[in-house]
Amino acid sequence: MENRQRTGRLAASCIIAFSTYSRIPMPQAAWTEENMRYTLAFFPLVGAAVGAVFWAVDALCSLLGFGCILRAALLTAVPAVVTGGIHLDGYCDTVDALASHAPKEKKLSILKDSNVGAFAVIWCCVWFLLYFALLTELGSVPTLAAGFILSRSLSALAVEHLPSARAGMGASLKAGSRFPWWTLAAYLALYGGTAWLWGEPLAAAAALAVSAVFYFIYRSIALGQFGGFTGDLAGWFLQVCELLVLAAVVLTERVCALWC
Repeated sequence: MENRQRTGRLAASCIIAFSTYSRIPMPQAAWTEENMRYTLAFFPLVGAAVGAVFWAVDALCSLLGFGCILRAALLTAVPAVVTGGIHLDGYCDTVDALASHAPKEKKLSILKDSNVGAFAVIWCCVWFLLYFALLTELGSVPTLAAGFILSRSLSALAVEHLPSARAGMGASLKAGSRFPWWTLAAYLALYGGTAWLWGEPLAAAAALAVSAVFYFIYRSIALGQFGGFTGDLAGWFLQVCELLVLAAVVLTERVCALWC
C-alpha cells in the first residue's frame, strides 16, 4: 500500500510538472503538498519532451528536404509551442526589471506587472533573431536537443538552493517540491550519454561549461539584484541558457570543422 501511494505521488508530481510547464495534454492531479513534492525533479523531463519534438521536427525537415531558413524557423518555434511560452514571459518581465536599474523593491514590482515594456519587446526580438540565425548555422541536433534537459536541471537546482525573493508560484513550488542531488546527477548523465551516443562530446562539454558559468552569474544577479529567485527569473535563466547552449554547439562545430 505504501509503495502504491508513493508511486501515485510521483505520478502526480510528473503530471503537475508537465501541466505547469508545457502545453502537452495531461490528466488532472490535485495540487496538494504531497503531490507537488517532486515536481522539480520532473521538470527536466519537460525539457526532454521539448528536445524530442525538436529532434523530430528536424528529422521531418531533413526528410522533406526543407532549406536551412524554413528549418530554422520551425525549430525556433518548437520550444515556444511545446511550453506555451511560459519561460519567454518570465524572460520579458526580467529584462524589463533589469533595464529599470531601480532598487530591489521596484524591480520585484516590475516582475509582477503584467504590462510589457519597451525593453522586453526589444530584447525578445533580439533573442529570437539570434536563436534563428544560429539555427541556420547548426549542423547536428542531438546535443542541442539534450540541452533542454540541461537548462531545466540547472534551473531546478537554483530553485532548490536559492531563497525565494517574493511570494508566487515559484515560492509555492520551492516550498512543496525537492530536487535531490542524485536527480541532478541522473539528468546530467542523460545529457552526457546523449552526446556520447551521437558522437558530440566536444559540443556537449562546451555547452555544459557555458551553462555552468551562466548558472553562477544567474545566482549572483538573483541574489544581488532581487534577493533570491522568482518564477520570472527562472524563465529568464532558461531562455538565455538555451541561447548560450546553441551558440556553444554552433561555435564548437565550426572550430572542429576548421581544426579536426
